[in-house]
Amino acid sequence: QVQLVESGGGLVQPGGSLRLSCAISGRTGRIVAMGWYRQAPGKQRECVAHCTSGGVIEYADLVKERFTLSRDNAKNTVYLQMNSLKPEDTAVYYCNVVGLTGTYYNVWGQGTQVTVSS
Repeated sequence: QVQLVESGGGLVQPGGSLRLSCAISGRTGRIVAMGWYRQAPGKQRECVAHCTSGGVIEYADLVKERFTLSRDNAKNTVYLQMNSLKPEDTAVYYCNVVGLTGTYYNVWGQGTQVTVSS
């Protein structure tokens, strides 16, 4: 029932910035974790940033101090602000939400392409 829709991806030059958005809809119940993941061609999907139910935000070492995860509760939207982008950041970025509506659920968005190139 919960659905996620990512947006904000595109082509940007090295050193540039992008802000990804993840719109959350449906009966979410209690959200216990949310995060952003990415997958580059030929590589495994990796966690970029996530927030647990305890309020702890963790970032992958390669994006720490460059990316910031945030949430606008009023808009039911999760964001990923990406600064100082590098070519190796090129990937499809996915939003993920884990929640509880009697039972646990784990949903993913369709992904949004980020390409960093000069």
